[in-house]
Amino acid sequence: MSLNWQRLNADGADFARRLDHLLHLDLATGVEIEARVQEIIAAVRQRGDAAILEYTQRFDRLSVHTLAELAVTGAQQQAALASLPEAGRAALSEAAARIRRYHEQQLQPSWRISDADGSWFGQQVRALDSVGIYVPGGKASYPSSVLMNAIPARVAGVERIVMCVPTPDGEISPWVLAAAAIAGVDQIFRIGGAQAVAALAYGTQTVPAVDKIVGPGNIYVATAKRQVFGQVGIDMIAGPSEILVYADHTADAQWVAMDLFSQAEHDEQAQVILVSEDASMLAAVAAAAERLWPQMARRDIIAAAIAARGAMIQVSSREQAMAVINRVAPEHLELACENAEALLPHIRHAGAIFIGHTAAEALGDYCAGPNHVLPTHGTARFSSPLGVYDFQKRSSLIAPSIAGGRKLGACAELLARAEGLDAHACSAAYRTQG
Repeated sequence: MSLNWQRLNADGADFARRLDHLLHLDLATGVEIEARVQEIIAAVRQRGDAAILEYTQRFDRLSVHTLAELAVTGAQQQAALASLPEAGRAALSEAAARIRRYHEQQLQPSWRISDADGSWFGQQVRALDSVGIYVPGGKASYPSSVLMNAIPARVAGVERIVMCVPTPDGEISPWVLAAAAIAGVDQIFRIGGAQAVAALAYGTQTVPAVDKIVGPGNIYVATAKRQVFGQVGIDMIAGPSEILVYADHTADAQWVAMDLFSQAEHDEQAQVILVSEDASMLAAVAAAAERLWPQMARRDIIAAAIAARGAMIQVSSREQAMAVINRVAPEHLELACENAEALLPHIRHAGAIFIGHTAAEALGDYCAGPNHVLPTHGTARFSSPLGVYDFQKRSSLIAPSIAGGRKLGACAELLARAEGLDAHACSAAYRTQG
């Protein structure tokens, strides 16, 4: 068995069609899943804790009598942290410190501007009161997701952070709890799925409602987030992981192959794309991938992802490579080439950009500092990585002086009458008489 890459040439007559086909991914949720999630949300809204307990017993095989039994105490978080090897605690702490330092640069201050007549206007920035973080559980452990979601919220000044994590058969990773302790999570509940999203959105007798829900999850979690949006805010509806590597003749083929594998191993629907002008580099990466692939623990997932959505694209110039990159708008972009930084002005759409040969995507996943919650499926055209700004909101400030009220009132009255809104016009006109 060998890896089955799609081979595209950007000079080919059918390249645009083939690229569109490669990038297409139907993210529509089936009617059955939509209905099932809607039913779960309705049950949680109506019956609160009782519904959560039923779903937890059914899906996670946990039989408890009260939701309080599914709460994780601060002492348990600290015990989990203490149970890790010293090197593990140090790695989590360093990652947390780097994530915190990076996100502190994103804090947005309130501001004001003034007119000569004494009027002033501005923007007041405040943190959200509460945030819910969903952390996947079960097959894998994601302490990095805890850090990446909780730390920006804490930096923003969010007062209460509530975390939900499923624990099938009662198993929970001490790494996840340790990360929660380091990041400053206030409450943890061992519940998952659409029922956890519903609990965070509407609240139950035990789980407090929050203002925004962030964090990745399976299709039921993503569908539930979509359905509760409006009751609460959400971060995004993320699709499968993606990476695009642009490599020139200076790249290390083995490094590039492993970087592509790092995203392919996430999911059979992950997208991995290599772009190069150098045909020998494409061949070298393909050969390295064949050699390394059998050694991977998740080799079956890697092979499935490459067969479904993996590609090697030959381009004729750097300009053509940049056009392909901007068309794909990848979640992760690696520039494995010389003078990589010089390409930044030409890249309009990418979630995170890894610059130079030492910038492995995996560094961004864990400890470089920037957030690993990124826009997928081309949404980098209009979306940004998760950050402190996602946990802040802004209020406009309008404070006219008496003279300013007269001036603005006259202007507003004229525009209101042009729109046929009489009450608006009169309200503005009153201020011209002061």
